Amino acid sequence: MAQPLMPHATASWLVDNTSLSFQQIAEFCGLHILEIQAIADDTAQTKLTGRDPLRAHELTQDEIDKGQADPNYKLQISKGPEPVRRTKGPRYTPVSKRQDKPDGIAWIIRNHPEVSDGQISQLIGTTRTTIAAIRDRTHWNIANITPKDPVTLGLTSQRELDAVVAKAAKAAGIEAPVDTRLDGDREALITQLRAERETASHAGDAVLSDVDQLFGKRD
Repeated sequence: MAQPLMPHATASWLVDNTSLSFQQIAEFCGLHILEIQAIADDTAQTKLTGRDPLRAHELTQDEIDKGQADPNYKLQISKGPEPVRRTKGPRYTPVSKRQDKPDGIAWIIRNHPEVSDGQISQLIGTTRTTIAAIRDRTHWNIANITPKDPVTLGLTSQRELDAVVAKAAKAAGIEAPVDTRLDGDREALITQLRAERETASHAGDAVLSDVDQLFGKRD
């Protein structure tokens, strides 16, 4: 069953402004009857500001009248106006990063020509007209566009980029590229990280030793 947007505030208003039973209010608001009792006794942790369900178009006066006349009547919530849903479109990019979009687009075009303009548009958050201009090198600022990894620029995540490239490669019937940059250095990297951890641990031991000596001198 649908519930009011702010159940506790709505319950507070119904307690103060109607003679509905606690059970009716609890069922309508989706709360436990003890919560309604607490609101009525003003023993809740904070004093709630009531929310009028009539003005919110969640309840009609006719429903309240029916409920007040029959303690066994279950209030029916009114269907409010349909919420405005955001249509799908290019992702939002902070103003500070919008100037980097052409560089990111150029990088994808150069390194992954199999990715379509539509995929780039959704990934970077730009228009197909801009992408086409960069492909054709007719963009008004083409002389200053330098291909740069869009992940490094903060325009998308590595996971999203990899997913788009893999999907485009599959559609084109080619093998998706595999990142092997760390294959040869993986063991060396692990060894380096372990060494750094041990160094940090030894540094912490040295600090504790200095503290012990310092307190020893004070004694």
